[in-house]
Amino acid sequence: MNRLYDFIRRHPTWVDGCWSLLPLFMSLVVVTAPGTSVYAGDEWAALIVMFGSYAVMTLRRVVPERMLVLAVAIGLFQLVVDVRPLPSDFAFLAIAFTVASLPRRWPSRVALAMSLLAPTVSVLRWPEDSEESGLANTIAGTVFLTIAFLLAWVLGDSLRTRRAYYAELEERANRLEQERETQARMAVAAERARIARELHDVVAHNVSVMVVQADGAAYVLDTAPEQTRNALHTISGTGRQALTEMRRLLGVLRGEDGQVTGQDYVPQPGVEQLADLVDQVRDTGLPVDFRIEGTPRPLPSGVELTAYRIVQEALTNTRKHGGPDVGAIVRLSYDLDVLTVLAEDDGRGAQRELYEERGADGRGQGLIGMRERVGMVGGVLVAGPRPGGGFRISATLPLTGSDAGR
Repeated sequence: MNRLYDFIRRHPTWVDGCWSLLPLFMSLVVVTAPGTSVYAGDEWAALIVMFGSYAVMTLRRVVPERMLVLAVAIGLFQLVVDVRPLPSDFAFLAIAFTVASLPRRWPSRVALAMSLLAPTVSVLRWPEDSEESGLANTIAGTVFLTIAFLLAWVLGDSLRTRRAYYAELEERANRLEQERETQARMAVAAERARIARELHDVVAHNVSVMVVQADGAAYVLDTAPEQTRNALHTISGTGRQALTEMRRLLGVLRGEDGQVTGQDYVPQPGVEQLADLVDQVRDTGLPVDFRIEGTPRPLPSGVELTAYRIVQEALTNTRKHGGPDVGAIVRLSYDLDVLTVLAEDDGRGAQRELYEERGADGRGQGLIGMRERVGMVGGVLVAGPRPGGGFRISATLPLTGSDAGR
């Protein structure tokens, strides 16, 4: 059964041609039947009408608009040469249904006009048939035939509407699928950016501390064993801290829906860990003046992590670009609805490409990450050279609104 249905769908012209043989055969019987005087002398004209109608029914789904024109021409030909209605005239019903189901509207309107006029015109053209059957029967037959034509047209128009509805549903489904794919790509890009920021913050800061301590230990290895031992201890502690944060980040990546899995992963750092961060930096030889202004209070997790990463990156940049004898200042100011983070130094500053909107040749990624973090919580970041020398980073982070908690 399925094979038959598939064959019908793949070969509509063959199917139409086969079932169109029935009205053609019936018309041939009527025209060529012995003793029939109605078509006497008009056999060739009737044959033209019959085979023209057969062509209309066979090709109506291949070239429907042309077949509509052919059907109108056949109807006019019947009226002119006086060929009375035949069973093959069923083609008019078939073409009315077909063109009414098309998206284009003008063939449907032509078919509707044909459906309304054809029965009445037929009665007016051959009034002797009306006299034989009686006026009441003629009117009833005309109304019935008109209803049949209108029903064929209405069914075709309903099919057109249903096809348009299904096409709209399919288009909407495709559009939703494209939107989902776009959202998925955006989510992947955002996640990659977040991972890049975390990796940069973890690796850049901790490795920078370890490099500074290793250089210092190598310099005083022979002359100051105690300082060397302290430097190695700092390197060890910094390495463990880096491994812990890397373990936490990997836990986020491996967990479902971004949730950290396992019990060995520590929470993300916040403002409470800033004192430890400053002490770690001081141990590397960089003097840092750290103060908290205002009344500390609980902060959204997104703001806490952003503040911590800003200070971490700022101190890392100070060590890398500040030069010798540089000092740093870190201020954390609590206001009514914002948290202000200020980190500046009195060193030689940084090159322009390191603090502009985009780093050059992969440089300046830390400041790019800062801008992204601050933007995610709805804050404002200002970074650039400080008057009188050095470099300043100032971030204003809102403490209210949905963005602050992300």
